[in-house]
Amino acid sequence: MRALSKLINLNSPDLVLFVGEALVGNDAVDQLTKFNQKLADLSTVPNARLIDGILLTKFDTIDDKVGAALSMVYVSGAPVMFVGCGQSYTDLKKLDVMSIVKTLLK
Repeated sequence: MRALSKLINLNSPDLVLFVGEALVGNDAVDQLTKFNQKLADLSTVPNARLIDGILLTKFDTIDDKVGAALSMVYVSGAPVMFVGCGQSYTDLKKLDVMSIVKTLLK
């Protein structure tokens, strides 16, 4: 984590994404919180660079209730930007928020 934090501070990337697996459910919220906290703790600059967004893999394998993804957004303030729904690069999709909302309101 120290090397990753240093890499982010030195290179100042345009986008920092947390990549997590949708299958782990609420454990992903814990992973995200710890990841962001480590970035903040190990930062050498006053305003630590935290994650800008979330990429969730195996999103096609979870059930209709996407509570962990919503909790991740709530806890971090960062949006779910992409979801993985397969094995190839073409299976990386932008999150369709309206379809998630419709699913939750069923």
